[in-house]
Amino acid sequence: MGLHLHDIHHAFGAKQVLRGVSLDVAPGEILCLLGPSGDGKTTLLRLIAGLEPLQQGRITLDGTTLAEPGRDMPPEARRVGFVFQDYALFPHLTVADNVGFGLSRLSRPERAARVAEALARVRLEDRGAAWPLQLSGGMQQRVALARALAPRPAVLLLDEAFASLDARLREQVRDDTLHVLQQSGIPALIVTHDAEEAMFMADRIALMRHGQVEQLGTPEELYLRPKNPFVARFLGEVNEVPAMVLSGVARSALGDLPAALPDGPARLLLRPEGLRVLPAGTNSAARAEVEACRLMGATTMAHMALPDGEGHVLHVHARLPPGVVLRRGEAVCLAADPERAFAFPLGDG
Repeated sequence: MGLHLHDIHHAFGAKQVLRGVSLDVAPGEILCLLGPSGDGKTTLLRLIAGLEPLQQGRITLDGTTLAEPGRDMPPEARRVGFVFQDYALFPHLTVADNVGFGLSRLSRPERAARVAEALARVRLEDRGAAWPLQLSGGMQQRVALARALAPRPAVLLLDEAFASLDARLREQVRDDTLHVLQQSGIPALIVTHDAEEAMFMADRIALMRHGQVEQLGTPEELYLRPKNPFVARFLGEVNEVPAMVLSGVARSALGDLPAALPDGPARLLLRPEGLRVLPAGTNSAARAEVEACRLMGATTMAHMALPDGEGHVLHVHARLPPGVVLRRGEAVCLAADPERAFAFPLGDG
């Protein structure tokens, strides 16, 4: 049961946008398609919804084949809910009529009950008579979500559904949407290019690049065990420090760290929260100088100059607890947390 994508390929003319994507989304699971713009994420949603003909591969939902080459089930028969980036609400219809737009086959009482149920799910039961232009952007997004849920779809697709909201409203609407999706019990596939959003929303993340899945796993797996530098950088900020691997040890300006790599030049990618700031003079720790220290709300970000031992200076960031205060020009020592440090061969990525 659930949604299954098998070996999906797709091209627009000579441009290949999907190159063998295979994914499974279980009932009740939220899977985020994360990656740079133009890497095939929205195309994949459109193929699932039947808005593009499938060229190669197979798409099944709860054991029913939705599409394979030469056979495409009509969009209206697929039981797929879709929330578009621009919400696509009809301005000339009330909120209730927008939500009930896809329920024309139901009797009037059944339709009214289904609309009321969908609006209650998104906490807009008292706005059914309003017009879309009378609502805030967050409310419009919730109306679009209610409209997608009203037909009781077997899978829900969201394409950059929070991108047009300002930062503070986006956080609230994402939180509301997460609760609705978890209560629905159906598989959900969310497209985003925002790593923080993916980590907040997803049970699993499929990070895409050049039309392929670069890494698939839980947010913790991608953040703490990236398979290559692209994944490490896309999931969050990293400090890059040159290293040399000898006998399973990466030696760098930050000291020695274990590295399961062949001997040779490497790069060490270190999360800012994995950079420990210690008092000056701490034995066996790297010396650095504070360049700036800024309170960022829940954390403090320290900018530091780290000599690399070869006449160059590396600029690194450390994310610290909010009460820490460092002065510009202050001497400190740095050490790396192995759980937040990733070593890769120099030519990788």
